[in-house]
Amino acid sequence: MAPCCKPTIYVVDDDAGVLGSLRFLLETDGFEVKTFRSGMALLNAAAPDGIDCLVIDYKMPDINGIDLVGRLREHHVAAPVILITGYPDENILARAAAAGVEHVLQKPLLGDGLVKEIRGAISEGIPGPKAAARPP
Repeated sequence: MAPCCKPTIYVVDDDAGVLGSLRFLLETDGFEVKTFRSGMALLNAAAPDGIDCLVIDYKMPDINGIDLVGRLREHHVAAPVILITGYPDENILARAAAAGVEHVLQKPLLGDGLVKEIRGAISEGIPGPKAAARPP
């Protein structure tokens, strides 16, 4: 990321209300935001480059967030991922960790908490193998 440019965040969620809220929150906090209503919409978009962080919903009708991360990694997208879920359980945390997702947040999201996670993920760089649930 160039120092003069806004960090670019891709947000993927099938709920239009969530997408709108996250876009508003993140743009207000100085991020460039691109939104997608499904995992397949993101995968079918032009080659994603210049992504500083992805915020991906776990439960979507076409592909779940963890499988989407796997597909993105196959396409050499190395940006850190924050998985958001309204259905947290140990299985999701374990699968997220195995996919290299470090950050898992529960819905409903706390605005400042998400922004803090995004900034932390960007500063950490390429994701590692651990996952941690953050309470709402």
